[in-house]
Amino acid sequence: MQRGCKRYTGCLSRCSLSPFSKAMPLPDTMFCAQQIDIAQELPDILKNFTKAAVRTQPEDLLLWSAAYFTALSKGERLPVKDRLELNVTHKTDSAMTPGLLKTLHKQLSIRETCSEEELREKWRGLCLPTDQLETLLSLGSFGSDIDWMEFFALGCSSLGETLISSLKVACELLTEDEEGGPARIPFDIFVKLYTYLAHLEGDMPQDHIDNFLGSLQAQVELQCGMIKPLDFIHLEDTNPTASYLSNFSTKNPIKS
Repeated sequence: MQRGCKRYTGCLSRCSLSPFSKAMPLPDTMFCAQQIDIAQELPDILKNFTKAAVRTQPEDLLLWSAAYFTALSKGERLPVKDRLELNVTHKTDSAMTPGLLKTLHKQLSIRETCSEEELREKWRGLCLPTDQLETLLSLGSFGSDIDWMEFFALGCSSLGETLISSLKVACELLTEDEEGGPARIPFDIFVKLYTYLAHLEGDMPQDHIDNFLGSLQAQVELQCGMIKPLDFIHLEDTNPTASYLSNFSTKNPIKS
């Protein structure tokens, strides 16, 4: 060995070219806290997302998650229920719930009308069945622009057993009163919903519609133009006009 030359120590066996290197696992990459850049808002985003998923209980978590983050990125109303609905059974033919209909209302009631495309997008984001949407669209004979409150009325009729109970659902979803309160809504909105559903029934005479609304007028005036379910629920049993209302669900295509 020449003077000044270093002796070979076998280091080649530890380099990547060595035939023995495959048998030796590479060390795990180590990072320190200073090397990882975590967006400051990420923890809150994930926390809010998790709480929203628990409240909404979507049928398809991935589909709903895509709708959630799409709405979040656009600054739109999120597809999130106000609270967890207990004892709600999802059926393949009727997955609508009060909480989901209220969520749809928050998303689409910004304008008087919405496009069918918008409705389908929000409907799909809440994992609601397409067949039910097709039934509602067919029943309402909607065009390209959909009157949202008319569609909302049909949604309420899918949740109520009678026209009266459908109107009660509408009051509970539209009210600004606290949960468990009187569930008041403006009378003009009530008139629009009631008249639309009554005409949809087909054989309800106009004088019955007028008589029913007229019987509520005095109480509405005492309540500054507002109406609550207690003002009309009892009429189903005491007012002959309401006999048409109690039979609404028996001919309602949504219920068939």
